[in-house]
Amino acid sequence: MSEAPLQFSVRAVLTDIEGTTSSVAFVHEVMFPFARARLATFVAAQQNNPAVQEQLAATLALAHSEGDKRDDAVTILLDWIAQDRKATPLKALQGMIWKEGFESGELVSDVFPDAIEQLRAWNAAGIPLYVYSSGSIQAQKLYFGHSAEGDLTPLFSGYFDTTSGPKTASDSYRQIADTIEILPTQILFLSDLVTELDAANAAGVQTVQIVRAPAMLDPAQMRHPQRTSFAALTLNSTH
Repeated sequence: MSEAPLQFSVRAVLTDIEGTTSSVAFVHEVMFPFARARLATFVAAQQNNPAVQEQLAATLALAHSEGDKRDDAVTILLDWIAQDRKATPLKALQGMIWKEGFESGELVSDVFPDAIEQLRAWNAAGIPLYVYSSGSIQAQKLYFGHSAEGDLTPLFSGYFDTTSGPKTASDSYRQIADTIEILPTQILFLSDLVTELDAANAAGVQTVQIVRAPAMLDPAQMRHPQRTSFAALTLNSTH
């Protein structure tokens, strides 16, 4: 059964990736294991690369600030992967490894067809599209640049990651709004996670929870409008 469309008047769309435009399974079962399996070899091969050295130093600095006395950055990074930490240096190194994978063709990103169709339609209608993900900006560009439908990066006007702040902090969304020079109330944020949507909504941003499994729709627990597909969203540009 088709869902009743939700209508919004917006000047921009901000979207999450994992669980929203793309499957959680691809990220957790393909991308994360790919980076984890290659991390030690990559660091050893790139140890003289200044960009890699910078992230290894940042890893040790962050770990030591948290009371971790170990000086083996790779061990710390592998622990962070196991914990699903959103640490910025880890995300940067994962992005470097994924870059090799996407450019070699070993990795091809999985973007839902309805997301591609609607993102293209919104872009064609002149609505600026932005990405906000805990993955690094480099990883976001690689992901959308190597989809099964080709390069989707021309659809987006910008990308944001944890350098803009945590996705569960309302100030992060205010900062993004300031950066793109659009009022929070004129932005629509799409995510599968209620904690992120709560933070965005607290900043004045319009929100929709994308629930990819229809069985997970629960009106009794709904704090944000819910839909299972981008196809159920009708956007009117206020430009």
